[in-house]
Amino acid sequence: MDDAQLLRYARHILLDELGIEGQERLLQSRVLIVGAGGLGSPAALYLAAAGVGHITLADDDNVEISNLQRQILHATTSVGQPKAESGLKALGRLNPEVEVEAYVGRLSGHLLDEAVAQADIVLDCCDNFDTRHDVNRSCVLHHRPLVSGAAIRFSGQVSVFDMRHHDAPCYQCLFPQADEAEEISCATTGVLGPLVGIIGSMQAAEAIKVIAQMGEPLVGRLLCLDALRMQWNEIRFRKDPACLVCGAGH
Repeated sequence: MDDAQLLRYARHILLDELGIEGQERLLQSRVLIVGAGGLGSPAALYLAAAGVGHITLADDDNVEISNLQRQILHATTSVGQPKAESGLKALGRLNPEVEVEAYVGRLSGHLLDEAVAQADIVLDCCDNFDTRHDVNRSCVLHHRPLVSGAAIRFSGQVSVFDMRHHDAPCYQCLFPQADEAEEISCATTGVLGPLVGIIGSMQAAEAIKVIAQMGEPLVGRLLCLDALRMQWNEIRFRKDPACLVCGAGH
């Protein structure tokens, strides 16, 4: 690191658990963020501020005026622009040292596999079950750690699925994919703006912990937040031997 970087990241370097070695890992890391909305906004901002070397921001939506109540990566002047491109500009203003790549579209198939394979860690910040399960399958295939977050109305949750360890559960172990699963969205049920900020920021914190190799990530633990009472609950879970994605024989 040069003098400017030592100054920029000084408050991280002062942390004994992170230090120069951990900050160097951040500077050399590649992160894939799937979704540049409510969760992806704070996650991307904090990871860029932390000095992550390369961020790929993937989203297939355009910025709408109704997004601005919670999607802090975007501004009023961004309305109508692809969220990935709007996010790229915002992250560039925050930390021009970070290399940001915008992917405008929904990652799937070989494009998703390619993006996951190139990343050191993946953040699931999307808003639909199909994409969540697609991302999980790719992370299992390529043994990439996955930080998953979700938020709706006043409820949020976050967990880490570290597929580098053979005994770690995957997203499918916790939330088996079902054809009859009911999709609910912020557009129809609403969401508290700061709630996605809390969950997205926690996703960034967990990603930093995994990259810097410090602390105890939320592997095998699902943290659930009731924002109306501001109460956290922890649910512990294990790998499902019969999991259709990461179980024996798959």
